[in-house]
Amino acid sequence: MFKYTTAIDKIRAMKARKKVVRGGSSAGKTFAIIPILIDKCCRTAGLEVSVVSESIPHLKKGAMKDFIKIMKWTGRWIDDHWNATDRKYTFSNGSYIEFFSPEGVLGSRRNILYINECNQIKYDDYIQLSMRTSGEIYLDFNPAEEFWVDTEVIKEADAEMITLTYVDNEARPENVDSDFAIFRRKADEEKAAGLPITSYWQNYCRVYIEGLTGNLHGIVFNNWEIVDRMPQFVDFIGYGLDFGFTNDPSAWVGVWKVRDEIYVKEFVYSTGLTNPELSEAGSKAGVNKNEATIADSADPKSIRELENFGYYMEAAEKGQDSIRAGIDLLQTYKIKVLSTSTNLISELRSYRWIVDKNGKTTNTPIDFNNHAIDALRYLALNRLSSNNLFEVY
Repeated sequence: MFKYTTAIDKIRAMKARKKVVRGGSSAGKTFAIIPILIDKCCRTAGLEVSVVSESIPHLKKGAMKDFIKIMKWTGRWIDDHWNATDRKYTFSNGSYIEFFSPEGVLGSRRNILYINECNQIKYDDYIQLSMRTSGEIYLDFNPAEEFWVDTEVIKEADAEMITLTYVDNEARPENVDSDFAIFRRKADEEKAAGLPITSYWQNYCRVYIEGLTGNLHGIVFNNWEIVDRMPQFVDFIGYGLDFGFTNDPSAWVGVWKVRDEIYVKEFVYSTGLTNPELSEAGSKAGVNKNEATIADSADPKSIRELENFGYYMEAAEKGQDSIRAGIDLLQTYKIKVLSTSTNLISELRSYRWIVDKNGKTTNTPIDFNNHAIDALRYLALNRLSSNNLFEVY
């Protein structure tokens, strides 16, 4: 059932037109703003509300999913009022909430605007959306680094910002507190070792636990972008698979190539999958059993089991310094990530090199939140290296 949180009260208390809500992981930002918008629609006839995020897949897994869940939990949901094609819910009094990405209806007008994870959209898109909004604007984000909200919006007279953390969300999952305690210990160890505040765990705790602006120093990949579709003429190279289970997800990606560009699609990204369940998930997601899947060679038993389920499997080639070799190889390409690959996108945004005590990046990446990236790296080493590459023109 829906649980009322402190975060809702704090956001409701904001007075400015532009309400900036920054916060850490599990702070319940979306789960606080959405009920406020629902309540406004129920109380005011003819209200027009737009909820925007970087892509439709991101909306479907985030704000839109939370909206539907909250509407059903609170007994407000009426099936006939939901237009799935337009992603628009119309209330009995004529008010509505619509969901779209910046590529959608930038030219339309509204009374209230909510941009979920606004640090993932362009400032120009925000300008176009805000100038067509007559009333309140809600902006939320994880403060991984300074961006246009900090440099532009928050300086405006009609804007205010609050910071939420996980303690403001009484509905947070039970494991959050224990996980954060582990992360804090790692940050303390970095600090005791003399590492700068830009080191991984100190920066992670600052951003995702304390909800404060961090510094993503030493990002590994800067050669990628999000695309909605692949071009017509591309050649399929193969799949990459990184095994996981309890804490780490199993990540299965596919790769296509044309000249110096590779297109990547996430097929499976989930924890708790046994190998039979992983096989079924791959099949449902559209993984072709007859095409090669390059999997982590450290788990030969899982490779054999997937072979028994009919998949064409290969073990990843791991030589000396294979992690750096795979990264170097991927950095020679322009990487195009399908917008549906939300977990891979999240990984690419945060994957960083270890920072030494002098604040300089090393040649070793941080082994955290890199499961889909590892799957991509396995594929690259087996299929895109000079020893295995076949050119596609």
